[in-house]
Amino acid sequence: MNKIRTGDLKLVQELNRSIILNVIREHGPISRSEIAKRYEISATTVASAIQELIKGGFVCEMGEGVSNGGRKPIMVKLASDRLYLIGVSISNSSIDIAQMDLEANISRKQTRPIQSLIGDELIAVILSEIEAFLLHCPSSEKCLGISITTPGLVDRDSGILYYNSKLRLEKINFKEIVESRFNIKTWVENDLNATVLAEKKFGPYGKIQNMIYVSISDGVGAGIFFHDILLRGASGGAGELGHIVVDRNGIRCECGSSGCLENYISWSAIYSRIIASTTRGRQTAIMELADHDISRVTPDIFRRAVEMDDPLALDLTDEISEFLGLGLVNLIHLFNPEILIIGGQIGSNNTRLIENVKKYVSVHALPILRDLKVCHSTLGENTNLLAAASIILEEVFHFSLAN
Repeated sequence: MNKIRTGDLKLVQELNRSIILNVIREHGPISRSEIAKRYEISATTVASAIQELIKGGFVCEMGEGVSNGGRKPIMVKLASDRLYLIGVSISNSSIDIAQMDLEANISRKQTRPIQSLIGDELIAVILSEIEAFLLHCPSSEKCLGISITTPGLVDRDSGILYYNSKLRLEKINFKEIVESRFNIKTWVENDLNATVLAEKKFGPYGKIQNMIYVSISDGVGAGIFFHDILLRGASGGAGELGHIVVDRNGIRCECGSSGCLENYISWSAIYSRIIASTTRGRQTAIMELADHDISRVTPDIFRRAVEMDDPLALDLTDEISEFLGLGLVNLIHLFNPEILIIGGQIGSNNTRLIENVKKYVSVHALPILRDLKVCHSTLGENTNLLAAASIILEEVFHFSLAN
């Protein structure tokens, strides 16, 4: 008879704890006996695992349940507020930091505009912002870790951001830098990979195995689930939708190529067109909403103008819809998703954009691939921070995305 090696036994124990923690997270309050019965795990294993989880601060007891003939069982539940995590969301325009519990509820957050910060100066500011935020957090012993999401090519295993053209960042070992500075375990992930994971974790799409999330903001990118696997690519470069070429002789891109999609549909591209149109004297509600100050025009103002049926806002939306539709049809042909979610500063709650994309797909995608749902993001204004939380919570809970 083969003996169980020590390493194998430890792995089995960790898997059992993970399974039991997930059961408590999804079905708690629940008794130890119910966990053992429902999932055919021995009572001894359940009791031992829960003891470890209580000791670690993940689970707590909460009184007696209903008796089925014997003693009333002691119920256990997730100790959501006993531990916390730090989510750091870096975009091309801001740094957002939040303290969250085990269910990604935000207790405190702060935002710092990036403005013109790039390169080493930006890294220094990020570290400074994290340091200042941690001063007002509970003991670091109660912190599960720091999760950093950022646009660009990210190797999740090493925690290295290999490349971000807009922020002038290259080969930045965020994991090593942050862990050595704060002595807290750190995860680093591409922002769109994290966002599509958050849609699976916190949205209504947990059972969807083929799903693509597309963000249109300062940049353009995609997070892709293919047969329930999050596609990252060999160098963390999967989903760089913004750099597919839609016009070989088009606008020169920061990446060094020409005619990249994001140069036609990102916020900076839209903003430039707004400036050009208003300079030529075109009247628009966009300027009225911004108190006639072009520097105060934001993506939110642009979306509000679309909702008001402002002619310029509608024209620009229709224009970017054509380019976006082209890029999305390419994704549909490559990955055949069940759901295509459109989010980001420009995409979120932009009904006209969604409808335009649906029409484009219905005409230009292969007939057999047109049967998919195109919809808005479901996560709301804190999408980026939920995305950051999902990276740590996936590690802690090993939640089954196909549940």
